[in-house]
Amino acid sequence: KETGPLANHKSALKRIRQSERRRKRNQHIRSGMRTEIKRLREAIEAGDSSLANERFASTERAIRRAATKGVIPKRRADRSVSRLAKSVSGIG
Repeated sequence: KETGPLANHKSALKRIRQSERRRKRNQHIRSGMRTEIKRLREAIEAGDSSLANERFASTERAIRRAATKGVIPKRRADRSVSRLAKSVSGIG
């Protein structure tokens, strides 16, 4: 059986609601970012440079958006984009 939150104070209940909303939002953004990265890696492994370049743009956008929203640190986003760009440029 499922029980409700253990908090008794109004402010603590509000914090629980807020953190749950944030968790779901972060999960959605992170999941989308990972999917884009996976699709780009598939294109790189297939050796299709035009498709890889196309997907790199959407992947970079997803990674930068995640960093802007605070889901991942900005430096990690820079590092990920850099490594992916290096992989894409190494195809042709």
